[in-house]
Amino acid sequence: MQELAGQIKNWAAELGFQQAGITDTRLEEHEKWLFEWLDQGCHGDMEWMQRHGTKRSRPAELVEGTRRVISVRMDYLPPAASDVMEMLKQPAIGIISRYALGRDYHKIMRKRLQTLANKITTVVGTFGYRVFVDSAPVLEKPLAEKAGLGWVGKHSNVLNRTAGSWFFLGEIYTDLPLPLDTASNDHCGDCTRCIDICPTAAIVGERKVDARRCISYLTIENKGPIPIEFRKAIGNRIYGCDDCQAVCPWNRFAQSTAESDFNIRQPLDAPLLHELLNWDEAEFLQRMTGSAIRRIGYQSWQRNLAVACGNALAAIQLSQPEKLELLAALDTYRHNSCEMVCEHIDWALAQFQLD
Repeated sequence: MQELAGQIKNWAAELGFQQAGITDTRLEEHEKWLFEWLDQGCHGDMEWMQRHGTKRSRPAELVEGTRRVISVRMDYLPPAASDVMEMLKQPAIGIISRYALGRDYHKIMRKRLQTLANKITTVVGTFGYRVFVDSAPVLEKPLAEKAGLGWVGKHSNVLNRTAGSWFFLGEIYTDLPLPLDTASNDHCGDCTRCIDICPTAAIVGERKVDARRCISYLTIENKGPIPIEFRKAIGNRIYGCDDCQAVCPWNRFAQSTAESDFNIRQPLDAPLLHELLNWDEAEFLQRMTGSAIRRIGYQSWQRNLAVACGNALAAIQLSQPEKLELLAALDTYRHNSCEMVCEHIDWALAQFQLD
């Protein structure tokens, strides 16, 4: 098993994963935290977080016979991606979370993990396993921490001392009695930059995010109206939010991805809002084929654009001609929008301020 564990890590590297680690299935402390978080309603409308009960924190209940978890990570930051904090100063453009600039990571990583499992089969024969990439009730972050891939930072993302946090996670649940790796230690220290920078104060405690306040939740998972109290704080973020990662000191060690599939697709790195308003639903679906953004649907995309445009119309950095261009685009946009989106467009139009 010791030799096999070494082979697994070598194969993982050959398949494009930057690191692989192995841990057991004991998550008692994390289970307690999870249910307290759920009881407080911090998951918002993500009812699927509750649906599976203890299967999320007890891997053997999800996949019978699971004894070990092989946890992997893969860098995703595109080498040519713009600086998030600089884009916040340019209200006429839309900001998309860096993880969504390339192809949808789910299929890419799942295929690689399946290949890794196939390689294990060539050595041990048939064995029990199942691969996961953010697609089932899995506590992937605590598992990654226990497997030595990094520690869960105060913003709740996994941090690595030599790689920062711009990476995806994936797992193989297995019945193989592989040797365990050493869990990572916490290296956040007294730093609170991620907590301090959060636009909506969604990081309500160390390693505790209230999804109901989080811009990533509000613009991606949330399917209804965005509460008015958070609209101005959203600024020009139209899909997700990376502020807490962008200011983290450990990300000075982050590496750009070597995966061409994660390179920037379409005009998504720093798109002009008025140009995005020209997309009808057919163009949105066509352009977002193969992208994680397609999952939110056209109405949520329209809603997010409307909020960003409203904030742009109120921004002192925008010239009068730029604001008039946005006003005209929003007015046209309104004629082909549902009631929920129209409410956001009306809010946006009300933000217009004369220079």
